[in-house]
Amino acid sequence: MAEQLPSRAQVVIVGGGAVGCSVAYHLTKIGITDVLLLERKQLTCGTTWHAAGLVGQLRATANMTKLAQYTAELFLGLEEETGQATGMKQNGSIAVATDSERLEELQRGASMARVFGLEVEEVTPEWIAAKYPVMHTDDLVGGVFLPRDGQTNPIDVTQAMARGARTGGPE
Repeated sequence: MAEQLPSRAQVVIVGGGAVGCSVAYHLTKIGITDVLLLERKQLTCGTTWHAAGLVGQLRATANMTKLAQYTAELFLGLEEETGQATGMKQNGSIAVATDSERLEELQRGASMARVFGLEVEEVTPEWIAAKYPVMHTDDLVGGVFLPRDGQTNPIDVTQAMARGARTGGPE
């Protein structure tokens, strides 16, 4: 931490959470290194540490899905790039249905996922019971599994992005 703030910077970012550190990281990737990140206390002390860290990739539009896919890929490579653990695990996500209307909705989502280039499986209650033996499945009619979804540690990801940004210039 600088003892005195610089008198100028090309970019000033307020907030040292996941978003602020991501902005700093991505700015350095495009060559903007005169960046100052301001945080009231310490990195991740705001809302970032409350986040669940779920990394789902299917969104309502193709562009948002591409952004979510980029994020998952970034999280997978960030540890190797920076040496900072991210906790990223692609252990998949599942959505389940207890009636035919909900199953139809999930199947439409699965179809959209395929169009957007995501790996997706439509699964039976038996498949769900085998994959998640502690889950009550007696009332299920089916579900959708996205194997490349996962989870991460938001604090670690933020620290990794901060480290990646620092190597490119921000204080």
